[in-house]
Formats: sequence, C-alpha cells, structure tokens
Amino acid sequence: MNIPSQITTLLAGILLTLISFWYGQNHNLLPVEASKNAASVDNLFNAMLTIGTGIFLLVTGILIYSAIKFRRAPDDTSDGPPVHGNIPLEILWTAIPAIIVLGISVYSFDVYTAEGGMNPMDHSMAHGKAHHQVAAQPGSAIAATLISQAEPTQQKAESVLQDPATNAVREDIPKRKEAPTLGTVTQPQVGSSPEKAGKPPEVVINVTGMQYAWLFTYPGTEVVAGELHVPLGRDVLINISANDVLHAFWVPEFRLKQDAVPGREAELRFTPTREGQYPLICAELCGAYHGAMRTIVVVEPQEAYDTWLQSQQVASAHTLDQAIAANPATMTAEQYLAPYAHEMGLSPEILDQLRPHNGHS
Repeated sequence: MNIPSQITTLLAGILLTLISFWYGQNHNLLPVEASKNAASVDNLFNAMLTIGTGIFLLVTGILIYSAIKFRRAPDDTSDGPPVHGNIPLEILWTAIPAIIVLGISVYSFDVYTAEGGMNPMDHSMAHGKAHHQVAAQPGSAIAATLISQAEPTQQKAESVLQDPATNAVREDIPKRKEAPTLGTVTQPQVGSSPEKAGKPPEVVINVTGMQYAWLFTYPGTEVVAGELHVPLGRDVLINISANDVLHAFWVPEFRLKQDAVPGREAELRFTPTREGQYPLICAELCGAYHGAMRTIVVVEPQEAYDTWLQSQQVASAHTLDQAIAANPATMTAEQYLAPYAHEMGLSPEILDQLRPHNGHS
C-alpha cells in the first residue's frame, strides 16, 4: 500500500511535535524550584528545549533518511543530478530560524526584566538618578564589610580607646567604620526589579564578594555572617558588591545569577518558597581558588530566622567585648606578655627578674 508523501510528512511532523513537547516538559534537567522567580525561568528553558529538540529531531531525521534513500548503489558510477538551488526553499529555511530567534529573544527579554534586569529604556539609570532603598556600604575596604556596628557598642568601644591622660581618642588605634545604613544610592544600579519598585522589601541584606568568600551583612544589626539566611515566603532584597575582582552571585535553585562588579552596586529581589539549604556559588572566574568560593543559603521559617539573627547578635556583642577587654592599651606589661611567656615556657619569676626594678636592669 502506497501512502502519499504528504500524509507521511504530516504524520512525521505530528510525531516530531509530540515528542518535542513531551521532552520539553519532562526532561528533569533543572534543580528543584525554591523561589517564586524559578517558574518563569523554567518556562523559558522548557520552551527553548522544546524548540531545540524539534530542530534536532528534524535535522537528524532528514540526514538519516537522505543517507538511506539516496545512498550510492555498488555498481553506480554516475554523478548525481545537477541541482542549482531552490529559491522558495532557501527563503523558508532562512525565515523560520529568524522567526524562532526573534521569538526567543522577546520572550527572554521579558523574563529578564521581570526577574530584575536593568531596563535599557530607563535613561534615568544612566544619569545616576535611580533612587532605590538600599543599604549603603563601603565598597573598597574589606574591614568595613567585616564589622557592622550599633551606636551604643560604638560608644563603648571608643570609651576604652581613650587616652586617660588627655581624655582624647587615641589616634594610633584604628577607629571602627560606620555601620551600613538605609539610604539612597545615586550611582547607577543593575538588577533592579521594575515591577516591585514601588513596594519596599521586607528583608534587606548586603552581599559582598571577595577572594574567596561571600560576606552577608544584615543592616540594623551587628550581624556579619558567612552564610545567607532568609525567612521563608518573605520578599528579600540583596545588595551585591565586590571588594576586589569580578564575582557572580548564583543560586541555581532560586534561578538567580547576578555579577558582583567592583565599584558598582547591584540588587536582586526574590521570595524563597521552599525550606532547606541551597548552594551559593561564584560563577565568575575570580582567581586561583575560585572553585572554593561557595557557601549556602538557608531558607527557614520566620521564627527560626529570628532566633538565628538574635543568636548572631549575641555572638557579635560577645566577640566585641572580648576584643575590647583584650585591648593592649589597657593592659599592664605582665598581662600583655603572659600569653607569649606561657608559649615559651617562661615562669612568672623569670619575667619578674627580666623586668626593670628601681631603675636597674
């Protein structure tokens, strides 16, 4: 029974389309969704994979069919028929890829802007007129990122650093940097979220990349952590910067990736939807130990998040108290030398003999 070629082509096209759609929705290639941002990115990926699967099957099928159908017979020494081109066919295979690429471009740009991409049509960004509520943070000194202060603790620290004779703050001991405060940043921003611009975020966190670690500062507290904690189901704004070279903030389960550029502030907004721990990876080559620049994102209920934040504040205050108590400016010579003497095996009697007495050594 001879089946018309038109029907065969139609059946093959239907089968190819069904296989492409099925695989595009059932590939299981992506990690688990853990934020509201993930759905739109996954839909874009599924659409691209569906189209790519269809094109792969079509091209591969034509190659296999041609290799079998038009294979050379063992005793055939003639040349193939001369073909000088087919204008309608050439227009068709040029127009179809152009339409596909244009459609994917428009779809990708829509997802990019919805995810928080910078809008190239917003010229206020280029002229430094963007006003986003972010936590201002020094971008050049690592020490400024490592220390986040509250006003009462700052006063306590400076009181210990005062010279008792003159009641003035000692100049030979570095002062602590100012705390990150909520304010207005007028430098050009990247990664802003246009659809949420009028709604303030519920949680604001500063993220700083440096060789080879991520540091997370929680404005309004003294918490500086090496892992990112966020409350489940809350709108989170993270301000991203770099202290040295180019880094990239990437959480695959959140479908978020944003470059951390020295001298520029970037931001991302997301809402975590699944409790758990997820890897945070640097996705830009930043040096010899780039592969080790990773940490975790902990998504936990609001109660657990509050408990963790309070425990970190207590730990930070305790660490500061220890640092103040160990200030060499307030120690006697014996107190200062005691740890070193213990390591060297020197007894207090030997130290007493070495110390000058009544002007004699």
